[in-house]
Amino acid sequence: MKYIKASTVLPEYLIQEIQKYVQGETIYIPKPEASYQKWGTRSGGRKMIDERNAMIKRSFKNGKQIPCWAEEYFLSIETIKKIVYSN
Repeated sequence: MKYIKASTVLPEYLIQEIQKYVQGETIYIPKPEASYQKWGTRSGGRKMIDERNAMIKRSFKNGKQIPCWAEEYFLSIETIKKIVYSN
């Protein structure tokens, strides 16, 4: 988390209003929920996992067995079942 000095980004009247409640402390101001991103969106990790899961589902439909995928991807059989049987 990066810290920013309030006086560089906030108007003086707003700083004075905040000082009525907090003085000399560090406060966290969260982003609006509308700007949240899902895990892995920036790094591409989510896309990679989604592609892997799609490949597992296709191969399962074509006859490849669950234990094969568990061994290949170092995932538990239960995890593979969740992938295969999810919508």
